[in-house]
Amino acid sequence: MVVLPCGLLPMLATTGALPTADGWAYEVKWDGVRALVAVAGGVVTATSRIGNDVTRGYPELQGLPDSVLLDDVLLDGELVAFGPGGIPDFGLLQSRMHIRNPAASLLAAAPVTFLPFDVLHAGGTSLLDATYDERRTVLDQLGLEVPPTFLAGGPDVLTSTRVQGLEGVVAKRRDSRYLPGRRTDAWVKVKHVRRQSAVICGWKPGERGRAGAIGSLLLGVHGAGGLLYAGHVGTGFDAVTLRLLADLLAPLARPTSPYDGPVPGEHARVAQWVDPELVVDVELTAWTRDGRLRHPSYKGLRTDLDPRTIEREP
Repeated sequence: MVVLPCGLLPMLATTGALPTADGWAYEVKWDGVRALVAVAGGVVTATSRIGNDVTRGYPELQGLPDSVLLDDVLLDGELVAFGPGGIPDFGLLQSRMHIRNPAASLLAAAPVTFLPFDVLHAGGTSLLDATYDERRTVLDQLGLEVPPTFLAGGPDVLTSTRVQGLEGVVAKRRDSRYLPGRRTDAWVKVKHVRRQSAVICGWKPGERGRAGAIGSLLLGVHGAGGLLYAGHVGTGFDAVTLRLLADLLAPLARPTSPYDGPVPGEHARVAQWVDPELVVDVELTAWTRDGRLRHPSYKGLRTDLDPRTIEREP
């Protein structure tokens, strides 16, 4: 049996304008979580974007050995939960992300699909130094259901994804190598809805209908001055989410602010500080001039991201 490489992390895209010159391919940006999935000796192993083993959490992957035509492949792709109309639903995926042994009822309520879009190793050969086109040719020959790639018409692909309610497009330079764990402008992501990952640094107690619960989360991103206050989010939660967050944050409580910079007094006075270990995604309309999230809405926890790497996206 061929031994597949271990410890690799996914290649990451930068945020930017859609490249329209020759030499680019365009893929749909799926609203899920990244995973590297290995199939070797009939055994499937899945690791998250930060290298955690998530195999047990997604038993749907165990069918891959019956589908893939080679027995030693390392795939890069997205774990996605599809909602009504076949549109990826990140909220639905949230119900699976923290469960290591999902019950049959949860698997039925929130099934997850793996969408492979790259291959790092196949047939005993490393493909890290192969071009995007060469890797894609191998991927298309593995017998898997693979999302399409478009070799021209980037603006049309972007428009189509917007009309269909999809998250956006990832443009990939066709002569580029696969660079594990690196963020590179050889891949450019273009999103229709602005989304930002942020670290939970504390929370404010709720009032009235939320009395005794979390009212809002105090968020931070890393910058030149360290971990900096980025605003607070108090919308987008349901009762189940608020209870989950309370349970996760309770053991992280600390007496002092984890920020490396100031926090507005109206938040600092009542803040319940926590160690900055949990990452969430929020949607936003813009960033303010003083580095605050404008009109953020909570979209979910991100267990696949390292809080030490969270920075402001353009």
